[in-house]
Amino acid sequence: MLAKRIIPCLDVKDGMTVKGVNFVNFRNAGDPVELGRAYSQAGADELVYLDITASYEERKTFIDLVRRVAENVNIPFTVGGGIGSVQDVGNLLNAGADKVSINSSALRNPQLITDIANNFGCQVCVVAIDARCDNNEWICYVKGGRVPTEKKLFDWAIEAQERGAGEILFTSMDHDGVKEGFACEALAELNSRLSIPIIASGGCGTMEHFKDAFTIGKADAALAASVFHFNEISISDLKEYLRQNNINVRI
Repeated sequence: MLAKRIIPCLDVKDGMTVKGVNFVNFRNAGDPVELGRAYSQAGADELVYLDITASYEERKTFIDLVRRVAENVNIPFTVGGGIGSVQDVGNLLNAGADKVSINSSALRNPQLITDIANNFGCQVCVVAIDARCDNNEWICYVKGGRVPTEKKLFDWAIEAQERGAGEILFTSMDHDGVKEGFACEALAELNSRLSIPIIASGGCGTMEHFKDAFTIGKADAALAASVFHFNEISISDLKEYLRQNNINVRI
């Protein structure tokens, strides 16, 4: 069995790491390069950097920051936000990123998933899905969770896989920052429908929530932000806890 991955997520706004609740009310969490280096040294398996206002502000993501991160961390990292073309992806990979995360641009132009997979390999393309459960139906949102679409979570995830996505990063907007646990039922449903890895995001507050994401939600990786940024959970303690609960992690 492949080891489950622990992934700190760094949402970047105006050059600083921030964290909000339900995609709003952000507070500063520190320098993204220094945090990334600390997580790398602490035993994180991967990192995700998201330029959270790039799509909304309709601008390109942060090449200079990517270069500095690549110089300071020794684990794989994914970059997302404002990526709209194969050239954008090439620029980010050349700057040192290992993977890219696309969300709004993929929903606007699903062919982009296929183009990235064909040019760089499926493993480079992470399709991020921000969704909210409205009237018992999971609806996908774009522009940093500001605008609903007609796409439904499960249908879109299947389409993304068919088009060449290497992973799905699913964030429950209802759970984001609330620290009451991941959306495990939706994660398990994604797992039953897909063959590619699924990254759980949104709602982690305790080490037990990570365990639930892996056991109940069947996720392949779990992503969190504030519990790491504000020293509520240490990565080493978390991995030891998971290991003691018979979950395969890299120690």
